[in-house]
Amino acid sequence: AGLPWRKWWSSIQHTNSSLSVSVDTKAVLPCPPDTPTALVVTWTISPRDQPPCTRAHRRDNNETSERNCTDARISWESRPDQNPALQIDPVAITHDGCYRCEVAAADGLFGHTYYLRVLVPPKVTLFRGINGTVVCRAAAGKPSAQIFWTPEGDCDTEEEPLGNGTVTVESKCHWEDLQVSNVSCSVSHVTGNKSLFLELETG
Repeated sequence: AGLPWRKWWSSIQHTNSSLSVSVDTKAVLPCPPDTPTALVVTWTISPRDQPPCTRAHRRDNNETSERNCTDARISWESRPDQNPALQIDPVAITHDGCYRCEVAAADGLFGHTYYLRVLVPPKVTLFRGINGTVVCRAAAGKPSAQIFWTPEGDCDTEEEPLGNGTVTVESKCHWEDLQVSNVSCSVSHVTGNKSLFLELETG
């Protein structure tokens, strides 16, 4: 039968934005604009390194459909005939990717694409290493963290990608020729900053 409203599409308007969300939280992606003349709403979900999935809702007969969607954490936020927003609950590191919503309406075709970046806070530890060194480790963060020392010492910092998008950063320092009784390691990350302190034995 075809799609008779295609001839009414007088305009195609598409916008995009970047969105950063923390792992293990709930993310809601609105589908703008929610126009009363909307006929079909379609989400194309394309997580990185995974095949795309589509979810659609046709308003004239209140029919929903999906294709190749296997992730139960991604769903309509509520009833798609009332609110076409998509929700991810909880967000996982594998949800990095592109999420595109398209609205076919009598007055045009509208769409919005979200470029979703999942943030993972690193696990921060501070401990004594060998040969008088002190080690500060920010494990499995996404993106990688930055490490700063107080007081500044003779430091060697390395990054180790873990293959799933997270990175472990490890900084080893020693304070030769300095009478340092305690040190602090400050880790800077987009999900928040953290500082740890360690007393050193002097003598």
